[in-house]
Amino acid sequence: MRRIFHPFALSLSKGRLSFFKKEGQGFDKLSPNGFWSRAILVLAAFGFAAAPAHADRIKDLGQWQGLRTNQLTGYGVVVGLSGTGDDSLEYTTYAMKGVASRFGLQIPPGIIPANKNAAAVMITADLPAFAKPGQVLDITVSALGKAKSLRGGTLIMAPMYGADGQVYAMAQGNLAVGGLGVSAQDGSNVVINVPTAGRIPNGATVEKSVDAGFATTPTINFNLGEADLTTVQRVAAAINRVMGPGRARAIGATTVAIQAPPGAQARTALMAQLEDLEVDPADAAARVVVNARTGTVVINGAVRIAPAAVSHGKLTVKVDEKPQVSQPAPFSQGQTAVVPNSAISVDEKSSPMFLTGGSSLSDIVKAVNAIGASPADLVAILEALKQAGAMKADLIIL
Repeated sequence: MRRIFHPFALSLSKGRLSFFKKEGQGFDKLSPNGFWSRAILVLAAFGFAAAPAHADRIKDLGQWQGLRTNQLTGYGVVVGLSGTGDDSLEYTTYAMKGVASRFGLQIPPGIIPANKNAAAVMITADLPAFAKPGQVLDITVSALGKAKSLRGGTLIMAPMYGADGQVYAMAQGNLAVGGLGVSAQDGSNVVINVPTAGRIPNGATVEKSVDAGFATTPTINFNLGEADLTTVQRVAAAINRVMGPGRARAIGATTVAIQAPPGAQARTALMAQLEDLEVDPADAAARVVVNARTGTVVINGAVRIAPAAVSHGKLTVKVDEKPQVSQPAPFSQGQTAVVPNSAISVDEKSSPMFLTGGSSLSDIVKAVNAIGASPADLVAILEALKQAGAMKADLIIL
């Protein structure tokens, strides 16, 4: 049975952060203090010490080598537009001549067809693993030139190429465009969403499959999504318990090489059996993630802060300019002048020193709420704790 248990909860109401700890069937409030005026402080507590270990399926930890999607791209022409297509793009002109030549129609030299009802586009799609000829794919069509909208257009049959230059699919169909653009004669226009890009559900047909090569390789390899020496060893051990000792071995911190019988059918059945095995992944590394743009701070449950004394204060310097007008005395032949009048005030808020440190996130929350600082100040404190060696965690600033 797979269980994921979070022994902590957060409450954010009107900028006030409260921390709760589960007791019995309810939650007891631990620290109601702390007011955040400019941003939200989020502390994600996973409580590894208090929570029982949970197992993940191998298929959720990574993917099999070679079983991946492949990107396809193509170039084509969308026709049927109501005057919102390209007007001077030579690529569209050449493409229109190419489309006409498929049906035996030769456009005389020097004649440029009107292209306001056509637009040159780029076509993109993802070819999944094990895709076979005859299957259909969803495609995205995007304008390449100065087309104002692709709404109501139809994509003419166009080939889609892989990175090796081979044709893997053919695309054609009517576009579904979610955007809308309307222009008036006086130059005013209204644009909703993006009218120069659209989708064609089932708009491409696979013409050629990609050989993954996993049926003939000496071993089949499983790659973790995130490198971890402990997790990769546990994955190899779980596979060896099913297949027998020595059949799986860890290669580095990411890859597990598995000896498997040759043949696509045998290996597919084996991979389906192995990817449902459950493994207890290693605890996540201690990390503090700070988004400087939004003021969001995330601290995972592995973070520990050693005892340290912190004092954080604010110094505010305010300069008020209140110029005054000086009027000369009557009949003195003087001139009216503006006399500068400046007032400078300094406000330094005293902040008593307090202690931080503890073995749980509740202690960290209490220390954070005790300061009442802004997220920018919190980042400065976390960086100082990191430099002082009191916080054993990776500080990541987005």
